Amino acid sequence: MSADPSLRTVKAWPFEEAAKVADRLATAPKPSGALFETGYGPSGLPHIGTFGEVARTTWVRRAFERMTGLPARLIAFSDDMDGLRKVPDNVPNREMLAQHLGKSLTAIPDPFGTHPSFGAHNNARLQAFLDEFGFDYEFASATEYYKGGRFDAALLRMAEKHEEVRRVILPTLGPERRATYSPFLPIHPETGVVMQVPMEEVRPDQDLLVWVDPETGKRHGTRITGGHCKAQWKADWALRWYALGVDYEMSGKDLIDSVKLSSAICRILGGTPPVGFTYELFLDEQGQKISKSKGNGLTIEEWLRYAPPESLAQFMYAAPQRAKRLFFDVIPRAVDEYLANLEKLKAQPEPTNPAFHIHNGSSNDPGSPISFAMLLNLASVVNAEGSEILWGFIRRYAPGVTPESHPMLARLAEHAVAYYRDFVAPAKQYRAPSGMERAALEDLLQVLRSLPADADAEAIQNQVFEVGKRHAFANLRDWFSCLYQVLLGQQEGPRFGGFVALYGIAGTIGLIETALAREASAA
Repeated sequence: MSADPSLRTVKAWPFEEAAKVADRLATAPKPSGALFETGYGPSGLPHIGTFGEVARTTWVRRAFERMTGLPARLIAFSDDMDGLRKVPDNVPNREMLAQHLGKSLTAIPDPFGTHPSFGAHNNARLQAFLDEFGFDYEFASATEYYKGGRFDAALLRMAEKHEEVRRVILPTLGPERRATYSPFLPIHPETGVVMQVPMEEVRPDQDLLVWVDPETGKRHGTRITGGHCKAQWKADWALRWYALGVDYEMSGKDLIDSVKLSSAICRILGGTPPVGFTYELFLDEQGQKISKSKGNGLTIEEWLRYAPPESLAQFMYAAPQRAKRLFFDVIPRAVDEYLANLEKLKAQPEPTNPAFHIHNGSSNDPGSPISFAMLLNLASVVNAEGSEILWGFIRRYAPGVTPESHPMLARLAEHAVAYYRDFVAPAKQYRAPSGMERAALEDLLQVLRSLPADADAEAIQNQVFEVGKRHAFANLRDWFSCLYQVLLGQQEGPRFGGFVALYGIAGTIGLIETALAREASAA
């Protein structure tokens, strides 16, 4: 790929981040190009935050390649040598796992019985997860890196700087932990437990750690290299940056202090910390921080039940440094924002467009001639139990459009039915029109009856506007709110003219007649 330095001026955060990486390499060029990293703790399963971090890092990586013409790699690093601290709630054979607490995840049997170890099982889940979304990455296992010698030189360097590293971390610890802290965690030669004990001696020239088992009082000598020990996680992060030459890694706001500490340790080792990017955390519907233990978040499986992955990418792209609420109501807007950006991308590959980054510069996807909000309203009106009924209206509205020609639309129709069934239908609540609203609806009835059956959405929308202007609404927003609430049983909806064109003038006339009859019978 040829370099395009003009991309430095693009006002889009991936290019702004890429420029920082380019500046870093300008002062210390590397023949292999830039190394981007994302980290993963394999004691749990991939989640929506995993998608967000890998997607965002991928966009910066691609921006860097376009801007500089240099190669770039992305490593998905699994800290699978970490000790199992507690038994997860969502796995089988929990009693078996409880017998292996403290051991490295890759030294524990797989409770699912499908892989050589629990760590291998979760690593496979991570890779399958990333592969499902088409991410381009290199998988890295901490166990393989430690045991294969990739970190040996860096570990010996950390041993030489042992006291300096301790001085960075000690002020952040409580009195008890401070008394025992070492950046090294030796693997117990008899039990396999990842030990968190003080070091009696650190001898880098002999490749040796000397420590005492607090339970038996037995003194042990453990090699520093060859996978016989690992580093505590803040030191481990720094070790990784130093040993691999990581140029870029982003992390959540909750890790700001850890980034500072790891950066300080990386400098002590003689390295330069990577360019960093701090993204905000997600909030729930009430504005509270999302917590896996509270279960107040939205899972990636839930998002993908109601919308395509491109819409999740759209949500992740927008304002990553601003806290955003992540709950079901944000899905329809994210879908339609994505569809609008996809249309713009097809017309002009503008690098400020989120779809430019989602689709790596271009896309031949025909998208959808119908918004997701429109499909949701159609599903609501016809009480859709399946997408087939929606296609009856879609084909009339857009002749020649089929599930085969527009696969995105086909997916959206399925998602709309699922979203309607789970969220819209239970919340539908029609209200009766006021006297003024009733008069406006009767006026609209007459206007619709006078329109040709094939009137387009814009013509219908103009007529709906004119009806609203003829009546004493404080503003036209109140008129459209009336239409949504009285006719559809919802608080809001898409452009009403577009909905009428999709649903049909005759069908809309029937909706109005039904609403007026409902109100009259209630009276």
